[in-house]
Parts: sequence; C-alpha cells; structure tokens
Amino acid sequence: MHFALLLFATSCGEAPKENSSATPAEEPKSMVEDAPTYDPHRGEGKWTAENAGITATLNSEKATAGETAANVKCSSCHKMTDEKLVGPGWKGVTTRRTAEWILNFITNPDPMLDKDPEAQAMLELCLVRMPNQNLTDEEALNIFEYMRKNDGVK
Repeated sequence: MHFALLLFATSCGEAPKENSSATPAEEPKSMVEDAPTYDPHRGEGKWTAENAGITATLNSEKATAGETAANVKCSSCHKMTDEKLVGPGWKGVTTRRTAEWILNFITNPDPMLDKDPEAQAMLELCLVRMPNQNLTDEEALNIFEYMRKNDGVK
C-alpha cells in the first residue's frame, strides 16, 4: 500500500527543474549525436509529405475509422481538447505539426522521443513515454484524419 502511494505521489507531480538558469526561450536540446542531420519537420520514420498523401479536404470515412481506432488505442491517454490527460491534448496538433511528423511520431514513438527536441520537451511535461501502439499505416492515416476533423478541417 505504501509503495502504491509513493508511486502515485511521484508520478503525478511536476517534473523537477534540472537547470534553474534555463530560460523559456531556449530550444530543447537533442540527446543524440546526429541531431544536426535530423529533420524536425518530418521526424524519424518512413513518412514523408509525398507518401502520406494528405489532401486539403478531409476524408470523412478515414476520420470516422480514425475515431474508432483512437477510442481503442489513444483515448486513455489523450483528450480531444487542449487539456493534458496522461499525454497532451490533441486540439490544434495538426496546425502545430506537419502530417509527416505526426505520422512518424504515432507509428515510431521511441526513435522520435530519442531524437526530436519537441517530443523530448513533451516528455518532460508529461513524464510518461508514449508507448508504441503498433499502428498499421491505415490506422495511422485514419487517426491523423480524425485529428484534422477535430481541428476543423472540412
């Protein structure tokens, strides 16, 4: 019982500030040596702007399938608002990140968390690594369309 309380208390608090001299304007630093060759707009993985095939208009069928997949694999950690649950809320994510970055992150979270400064910054705030949900390409594209629908894409 005491262990559970200790675990709860340590997992729900704010992350300790490691460097009190850091200013909010500083860019997050990568933990890997090849960071200068890393493309922070695309992320780490197979997805590119070309192979994602995202169009300007929403694919409603994919968005509906994405909602179903997200309810099974994502909703226990993410809300559709900007409110943090375990992970960050999804509201506005498709306006802040490129399609290929989001697709690479949701299908390839471990290398992204190891290389991407923005993913690392989210990890510092959320304190929990996103688990690999083993999404298929189709599930990933569907979930992305659901995110776009949530962000008002028609």
